[in-house]
Amino acid sequence: MRSSRLVLACAAVLLTAGAATAADDASSPTLRKIRDTGLITLGYRDASVPFSYLDAKRRPVGYSLDLCHHVVAAVRQRLKLPDLEVRHMLVSSATRFPLVANGTVDIECGVTTNTAERQRSVAFSLTTFVAASRLLVREDSSISSIEDLREQPVASTLATTSIQFLHQLNQSRQLEMRILAGLDDVEGMRMVLNGRAVAYAMDDVLLYSMKATHPAAASLRIAPLALTTEPYALVLRKDDPAFKQLVDGVLARLYRSGEIEAIYQRWFEQPIEPRGITLKMPMSEALRRVVRHPTDTADAAAYQ
Repeated sequence: MRSSRLVLACAAVLLTAGAATAADDASSPTLRKIRDTGLITLGYRDASVPFSYLDAKRRPVGYSLDLCHHVVAAVRQRLKLPDLEVRHMLVSSATRFPLVANGTVDIECGVTTNTAERQRSVAFSLTTFVAASRLLVREDSSISSIEDLREQPVASTLATTSIQFLHQLNQSRQLEMRILAGLDDVEGMRMVLNGRAVAYAMDDVLLYSMKATHPAAASLRIAPLALTTEPYALVLRKDDPAFKQLVDGVLARLYRSGEIEAIYQRWFEQPIEPRGITLKMPMSEALRRVVRHPTDTADAAAYQ
């Protein structure tokens, strides 16, 4: 009799859990859209090595995309859609937020910093990487401090936290810099190479990637001065807690199981496509703290 009651109790728990999951799916506009269309759309960047870029066959690959594909596997299982179609959509620093906010892109799998300001229009997953914004300068440049930028042309990329910080710095320190906005990292690097700008401000991991992959970058160096701390995360639709819970659950399992180590090593410590370069970037202590204690905070102080 006790055994029968136990079986019935377990069945009741499973039915309740199943009902809760179904309710969560119904309340999630993202999961409803994916279920109804049989399609999930991942936003990617085409030149943000090693997070999100195109390989030799023009296929989107990278660290952030690997994490997103783990989420796709969880969505397939959750919605019981083994034939779920995955569409990759190119986004830029300017288009990524509108495309997620309006539901065109379900997850942005790129190099996006979680900030309090951005949280007004989109949501962010648990932190997936921690970078710092630094300056790319010519090898013979004497720039080593913020004061060295006074009255100088300084470049960054449109709609990034780095260019926002430059504008704030310009105003607060009255530096009278001339801030130039490029469309991407390559354009920013080109401005430094041709003398239009004395420095290019961007996240250090992207600068190291450029130096490792772009032949012209050999004549440039990265100044040690750290301007900001940048917690990267996957970008999600705002006001969809059920979908965020699913995404965060996938990331937390990767962290807890240790699988994140192999994923990280693949992109930061081993040869990567298309030219077999190795970034030689061991996981930072800041990211290791995130793996031990997952967080989605935008507060830069929490990562220092």
